[in-house]
Amino acid sequence: MDYKSIQQLIKTAGEEGLTFLEIETEGIHITMKKGLEDDTPENSISVTSSSEILEDEKEERSQSEEKVIEEDKTLASKPIIDEKNVKAVNSPIVGTFYSSGDPKEPNFVEVGSKVKKGDTLCIIEAMKLMNEIQSEFDGEVVEVLVENEQMVEYGQKLFKIKVK
Repeated sequence: MDYKSIQQLIKTAGEEGLTFLEIETEGIHITMKKGLEDDTPENSISVTSSSEILEDEKEERSQSEEKVIEEDKTLASKPIIDEKNVKAVNSPIVGTFYSSGDPKEPNFVEVGSKVKKGDTLCIIEAMKLMNEIQSEFDGEVVEVLVENEQMVEYGQKLFKIKVK
């Protein structure tokens, strides 16, 4: 059983919601447990074979498996955006991005907000001056690419807007 087969097995077991799986094939013994036990971590996987597996290789495989699972979760949670008719709003200056005029106020726009040309999208503070960044077109905000109070560069993408 090769490494990719083991990865696929782990992925399938996770998707099916299995809490325990034990397989022995081709001289390899695989045990997967999900859930809490006294001395074991929440999710544990052990692989042994007739030939010794170095501890470093086991750790490396475990980290790779975790990365694959995390990448799958990230891809699944990220909304799919049709890039057709989507335009980016770029920062015209270097400064600090603010999503609202005051921390107590709601954001100027969020994902799903309808905007018209000239609507304020955010404020960028540069040299103690507050610069309102306005929409260049009508449409709907489909993605906010920066966090509140984040430093932005000249030309950095701030928003993606699906134009009408």
